[in-house]
Amino acid sequence: MLQLAFDFIFRKRGVKRKTPVEPPPSGHASFLWKHGITVHLVRPARVKRYLLRLQPDGSARLAIPRRGSRAEAIRFLERSEAWLRRRQEQWRAQAATRAPWGDGAVFLFRGEPVRLQVEISEGVATLSFADQVARNVDVASDYRPVMHAHLRRLAERELPVRTRELAHEHGIAIQRVTVRAQKSRWGSCSARGTISLNWRLIQAPPFVLDYLIVHELMHRRQMNHSARYWKLVAAAFPRYREAEAWLKKTRLEGLI
Repeated sequence: MLQLAFDFIFRKRGVKRKTPVEPPPSGHASFLWKHGITVHLVRPARVKRYLLRLQPDGSARLAIPRRGSRAEAIRFLERSEAWLRRRQEQWRAQAATRAPWGDGAVFLFRGEPVRLQVEISEGVATLSFADQVARNVDVASDYRPVMHAHLRRLAERELPVRTRELAHEHGIAIQRVTVRAQKSRWGSCSARGTISLNWRLIQAPPFVLDYLIVHELMHRRQMNHSARYWKLVAAAFPRYREAEAWLKKTRLEGLI
């Protein structure tokens, strides 16, 4: 997912800047900006610069660094207006051509394209694809949300089990495994040993899923991406370059 980033800029003494849009009240984290864009202001702990990103739902996420200010964030947003408008137009064009999922819709499942089959009987639908079946579904013109929920439940069952298997295989202790809907990350590992995985990995090839898990597990031995870390990854998963290539070319918001 594309995002815009600028290093933190301190104002020079005596230089005044005019802010076209006033910051939202201090108790509000979101506000409606120009062009009908909803902006969410967040303060992630590790962010060191302003980060602006258009999210899959068309809203904007503006991250403020720890020493940054809300007023400077609004000025950054104003300076980024042209970039954000371009991204908004791209998003609208994609949304307009995003066909609803009905009978025959094709999507990725375990790395392979599968076709959705819809059978309607007595006012309810049965959806099937690959070896999966969803019964008693309300008839609709778009079954994407139903498939979204089905795949996520499947990921919540399968991904933690596979993570614990690989952790045991490599002799790595972990505290817990969570399956989430990260906007721009495939996975993460906390210093306390929590592995977080994106549920959309259920759509990736099995070897890519295993690689991503191993990638996060190796952070339990090396909490960075140094040369030493990559040596650990290469030893544990020789196909890591192939898996990395798949992950880099596959956009999260484009999967489902």
